[in-house]
Amino acid sequence: MQLIRGIDGVKIAVYDPNPCGKREVLMVHGWPLSAKMYEYQERLLLEHGFRVVTMDLPGFGRSDAPACGYSYDCLSDAVYAVVKSLGLCRFVLVGFSMGGAIVLRYMRRHRGYGVRKLALLAAAAPRFTCSPDFPLGMEPSQVDQLIEEIETDRARFSEKFSRQLLYTPHSEAVLNWFQGISEEASQNATIRTACSLRNEDGRKDLESVHVPTAIFHGKQDEVVPYALGEYQHQHIPCSELIPFEKSGHGVFYDELERFNGEFLRFLLN
Repeated sequence: MQLIRGIDGVKIAVYDPNPCGKREVLMVHGWPLSAKMYEYQERLLLEHGFRVVTMDLPGFGRSDAPACGYSYDCLSDAVYAVVKSLGLCRFVLVGFSMGGAIVLRYMRRHRGYGVRKLALLAAAAPRFTCSPDFPLGMEPSQVDQLIEEIETDRARFSEKFSRQLLYTPHSEAVLNWFQGISEEASQNATIRTACSLRNEDGRKDLESVHVPTAIFHGKQDEVVPYALGEYQHQHIPCSELIPFEKSGHGVFYDELERFNGEFLRFLLN
């Protein structure tokens, strides 16, 4: 692990175990997890010689947890700081859930600097919540309820989150593992990024994507509905939608073998 100083001075934890790898991948985690969620993809890609870079967004994992700075603009700036510090170029940018919305913001705010391909995993985009002119996603009041639970009983929230993440049966140990990752996050960061999920609108972000894009989405996703993956596919040129019939929100783990195969295929092509 190394610490990279972001644009605003916040120290960002970055993991780069194979800096000499010729093919570069940067993976951004979702809410309220950390880089640990990519454990089962990192090993696979390292075995195939990739330079696999993961990072803990500010407020999560081992990164600094500032009092503010949790808008998509600020979080995409953190991604940009990592890209520039490590000298990444012609890399594949990957984002899960809220991380998917953040990498889309990166494509607009930083003009897709260095990105040759984009992978969206159950991306919470272009909006996580519905609005009068956008019928998809959660009701904003549902996010308000999540925030209230995080404020009053975050352990209970993390337990429920870990069980809602996955659709297919998994061991209690795996569910506890995901719960533990979410509990490592700053409470303040978890709440403030939940506010960003509730409020941000990334429809213009989709218009800025002009690289080959793969959209991986579980059909049983109760957190980010599959219809949002279809919307992304309709509004991102040169995109392919890869559905997973037996996956929920945790598309990267529910059908692990199939996901890893499709993911690797996209990265290698």
